Amino acid sequence: MVIDLNADVGEECGDDAALIPLLTSANVACGAHAGSVEVMRRCVELCLEHGVQLGAHVSYPDREHFGRRELKLPPQEISQSVDRQLRALAGVAVAAGLRVRYVKAHGALYNRMADDAAAADAVLASLRSFDPGLALLTLPGSVAMQRAAALGVSAVGEVFADRAYREDGRLQPRSAPDALLSDVEAVTARVLAWLRSGQMQSVSGRPVRLVARSLCVHGDTPGAVELARALRSALTQAGVELAAFA
Repeated sequence: MVIDLNADVGEECGDDAALIPLLTSANVACGAHAGSVEVMRRCVELCLEHGVQLGAHVSYPDREHFGRRELKLPPQEISQSVDRQLRALAGVAVAAGLRVRYVKAHGALYNRMADDAAAADAVLASLRSFDPGLALLTLPGSVAMQRAAALGVSAVGEVFADRAYREDGRLQPRSAPDALLSDVEAVTARVLAWLRSGQMQSVSGRPVRLVARSLCVHGDTPGAVELARALRSALTQAGVELAAFA
């Protein structure tokens, strides 16, 4: 089995210097919900130094709420914003001798794309216009995956190590008290159980099937570095090869 280990970085609320070397892919904030040109530059340099693939972590332009509030932007505005974000990160990456390999939406935009075809198409339109060879990293079984397939974009499913799931395979809203998981031992055991069975226990206790090539740790989760280190060790000991998908 081959698994990619990714994390959201460049958000100015985690230890990127410690986290990025543990990853195979890094989702770098592009300045809309967090980050800046200088923060992007530091993340790109770390990716280059440690052989980590670079992804654009695009979002609603909403720094006040960290991109986790639903803005209900029309598709055209989503496309325009995503295009600006892709070009911002790509400019920094090219200057360092690296290039963006994939796109992953953040927060409210990620969740909207899971069920809203128009929002998914808006992000995919920007992706294809910028570089049709880019992959989309997104929620397994989502509308975003279906739309990507229809438009000829490579879509890769990811599982969140540190987030709870509902029975329908969607993420438990962050407003719920049990949405975020940070106990290292419990999260590691949960991930290993998913690898063996392909199923993740939902908040109701019923299993939900998740088909994914990538495993995500949020950079702003408490103890993210410790969690990523523990997951990397557990996966390696279980005979899983860690390799980027893009």
